[in-house]
Amino acid sequence: MSQLSLNLIAISIFTVTMASLLGPIVHLSPLLPAIATAGALGIATLDTLSWQGQGATLLLDRLARFSPQYRQRIVHHEAGHFLVAHHLGIPVTGYSLSAWEAFRQGQPGQGGVQVDAQALAQTLQPGTDSTAVLDRYCTVWMAGVAAESITYGDVQGGKDDRQVLRAVLLQQGLTPTACEQAERWALLRAKTILKDQSTAFTALVTAMEDRLSVADCIQTIAPTS
Repeated sequence: MSQLSLNLIAISIFTVTMASLLGPIVHLSPLLPAIATAGALGIATLDTLSWQGQGATLLLDRLARFSPQYRQRIVHHEAGHFLVAHHLGIPVTGYSLSAWEAFRQGQPGQGGVQVDAQALAQTLQPGTDSTAVLDRYCTVWMAGVAAESITYGDVQGGKDDRQVLRAVLLQQGLTPTACEQAERWALLRAKTILKDQSTAFTALVTAMEDRLSVADCIQTIAPTS
């Protein structure tokens, strides 16, 4: 069961508890929290069995999108991935800025920038020297975190990016300590690229806010990158 579905169940339990305590005081019918709880549990179960957790992701994403600050942070985060991938010669194949957009494109999860991973897959084959290519992808994975850090001075996203980076590095035989060092190095490199390409980054953020195509986004930053 996904974490978001578990959160729905936790909210349901909290609702029942609070209704039991406050119901007699505010003259709340015990049927209302029972119906709400049954509905939430039903949604969580259906989401887990039929939608692999995507339903809860879409629900929470729609609620979060009411915040302009949240939307701005997302587009800056994804623009970081996009710009650094393009700068390092890794083709960007698509992007989405919400779970709903990702769902409409047939992509799992909460959305993001999709890149061509063919070069990475080839270099991860046994007996292949993957260092140079892997370094580039690690930098791209940390670019969203770097963009948030530069723009806002703090980081709220990037958990999934870090997990992917560490999973790949551990698969390559690196120790946890070496993974942390590689992550810090990739973050530093991503920050350097974004600071050097600040004009292109600003232009790309605007282009992605307008939902321009990948080709148009590249054309927007090409003269300044």
